[in-house]
Amino acid sequence: MNPKDGSESFQLAPMSPFIRLLTIFLLFLPPAFLIGGWLGDTVLLFVALFLAAIYAWVWFGFRPSQFVVRSDVIEVVWPFKRREIARNSITEIRFMDSKTLYKEIGWGMRIGAGGLWGGFGWLWTQKRGIVQMYVSRTDSFVWIERGDARPWLITPERPEVFVQALQNRNAM
Repeated sequence: MNPKDGSESFQLAPMSPFIRLLTIFLLFLPPAFLIGGWLGDTVLLFVALFLAAIYAWVWFGFRPSQFVVRSDVIEVVWPFKRREIARNSITEIRFMDSKTLYKEIGWGMRIGAGGLWGGFGWLWTQKRGIVQMYVSRTDSFVWIERGDARPWLITPERPEVFVQALQNRNAM
């Protein structure tokens, strides 16, 4: 907790093993194409640069680095932008495991960035429609219900503590 303003910061949770393996595999692709380009196929150099640009775009524009709980908002922080969720717009917040999440949303399809460091953007779900999604794990989630607005699905580090921090600040 920051004694200056009473805020509490939570980093994006460490990647789950499956997402970590997928990320490692994907991070090997640009160097592999780069080597292929140096060995004679110049088209592969452009593929390597294109992938590197996409990876940078995902890192800086899609993958949040932290979630900050403040008295009036939850601030979602990316390297080059910030977004606030007004606390008074939150009707419910709860911790979910993967089985509970599946019961809540059914199956889903990601719309946005996925596989590299997690899944970021929208998740079209069978039961709930579009959900705002910023996840780096596949086993522990925080569900933020926002009345008429889209719900959010996030994976902050220490998800139970994150939920408790929000619930302690003001009863929902």
